[in-house]
Formats: sequence, structure tokens, C-alpha cells
Amino acid sequence: MTRPDPTTSVLTGSAGTPVLEVDDLHVEFRTRSGVVNAVNGISYSLAEGQTLAILGESGSGKSVSAQAIMGILDSPPAVITGGGILFEGRDLLTQSPEEQRKVRGPGISMIFQDALSSLNPVYSVGYQIGEMFRAHRGTSKRDAKKHAVELMDRVRIPGAASRVDDFPHQFSGGMRQRVMIAMAIALDPRVLIADEPTTALDVTVQAQVMDLLKDLQRDTGMGLVLITHDLGVVNEVADDVAVMYAGRIVERGTVDDVFGNPAHPYTEGLMNSVPQVEAKGGRLQPIVGQPPNLAAIPSGCPFHPRCARRRLGADAAPGRECATDVPPLRLVVPGREAACHYSEEVLGV
Repeated sequence: MTRPDPTTSVLTGSAGTPVLEVDDLHVEFRTRSGVVNAVNGISYSLAEGQTLAILGESGSGKSVSAQAIMGILDSPPAVITGGGILFEGRDLLTQSPEEQRKVRGPGISMIFQDALSSLNPVYSVGYQIGEMFRAHRGTSKRDAKKHAVELMDRVRIPGAASRVDDFPHQFSGGMRQRVMIAMAIALDPRVLIADEPTTALDVTVQAQVMDLLKDLQRDTGMGLVLITHDLGVVNEVADDVAVMYAGRIVERGTVDDVFGNPAHPYTEGLMNSVPQVEAKGGRLQPIVGQPPNLAAIPSGCPFHPRCARRRLGADAAPGRECATDVPPLRLVVPGREAACHYSEEVLGV
């Protein structure tokens, strides 16, 4: 495997040893109707204190890649067919299940999309938070409950001591998400993966949850992988962005660079589809067409059937025919990578 330089961020070139490296990861689902290529060779690294946002439409492979890191893919039908997942330089995919268990939880933790379905309805929230200490540290039930109260206070759940024995359905959506965050940070992980942490929450609660995550990151120095559709959230909290399409990363760079001047037509489409306050009464500019079928990804550039900038036939440069030649993820300008044959044209350079 070709691994990123451990002294340099593959996204920004900033100094720092990565705590998490995803290297050419491939995941497929082998179903009765065929093979679904969910993740097709993604690579990125994350340093302590860094926030990496992963963007893309539903079905682009964002959550599947996160589940692969956490080792919670249902197998079968899911199979990791290639690549590596390195935590502190050690490839988790080559370790035994017991060795992986010691990392996933204490080293890497995850917040899931739907807190209500992720929490067990028949156990109190205090019992579920305390389970992290009982399972990984052999803590007594009494001490685990004490830690649960402390964590509920830490994530700003009012009246934590009186609510530790309440059940998930007795909490609002925002408070349930705080319970999930408490579970995720219980063992002070070095990496936290937040998969759509503000889904189904109103705008005010979304802001509170993201502010909480930023405060926790500042206090602990953990690296944060934020999976989201919300470009506004990304603009507020992320350092770097990786944009996914059809199981691949098609652009990555700093938030300011990517949002300010996208280098890939798909990223450009995402930016243009966001409602603009100053364009009152204007029409949205959606990305035409439908996301690709991952069991039958188009040849060449997967985005070419929906791309207004595609070059076909005689219009294409040699070796850069959008319908037949797969564009590699390459350095376009310093600090920016894109998987488009004509990114320089998109950038206007």
C-alpha cells in the first residue's frame, strides 16, 4: 500500500502525525442481484485536533466507510476487499478481533445518525453510558453509574443526577443526541466519527450539538470526522473537506478553498444548490439526473452523465475522454486535489 507521509497532512500539507489514516479502502456488498461497489479506493488522514468533513449525496459511501473503520459492517454481505485502516500507525485490518476491540471505543468512537434507534429502549441511559466503563475497564456498576452522571453533566444534560435512571424515550431528540455523545466520549477517544449528528434536529438544537462537539474537541484534542449533508455546518466547524461521489473522493482541500472555488463539477453543483439569502425569489440550481447505481457505476468519470462540463468524443483531449477514461484524484493546485480531467478549467487556471 502507498501510505501518506506520516509527517504531513494529505489534505493541507500541515505538520502533524496522523492519528488515523484510511488508505485506498475498498468495500463491496455481495448480494443476490450482484455486487454493489460502495467504497472504491478512498484515502485520507486525520491529525489530532483536526476536523475533516466528508460530504456527498446519500449513497455516496460516506457512512459505509465510517462503519468499515469502526468494524461494524454486516458481513456478509459487506466485504472489505482492499486497503488499510491505520490507527496510530497500526493497520486495524491486520489485527485480531480482540486487538481491534481494544481500539474501537477507547481509541476510535462513533456517534450514529439516529439516537433513538441507536439507544436500547429497555435500559436506562445511565446504564448504557456506564457500559463503556464496565466493558472496557472492569468498573463496578456503582462507579460506572457515577461516571455516567459526570458524563451527562459534561455534555450539558440538565439535572444529570436525577435523570441518569431515565430511559431514552423520556428525552427529547437533542438530549438523546447528547446521551450518544456522552457514550462516544466516555473513554476519551483520540478520534471521534460523527455520522450526521444533527439529523432531524431543529436549527437551534443543531447549533447547540455542534458547539458541544467543538468544545469537547478543544478540551480533549481529539480528531473529528464529520459526515454530513449540511454545508453550513461544515463551513462553521471543519478544517478540511473530502467530497465523495460514487464511492470515491472526488475533491479534497481546505474548507475555504473548496467552498470558495470548487475544483470538481460535482462540488460546484453542491455549492450552487444551496439557497442563497441574497437571491430572494430566485430558483435553486439542482444537480441534474440521479446518483449512480453502485452496482453499475458508469464507465469513465462516474459523474459524466450529470456533468455540464463533460468532454466527449472529438471535444475531449487524448486520454481524457469523460465517458471512458477514469480521472485519478490528483493535485490540481497546491493543497487541492480533484478527480476531474478538466479541473484547471473549472478553477479558471
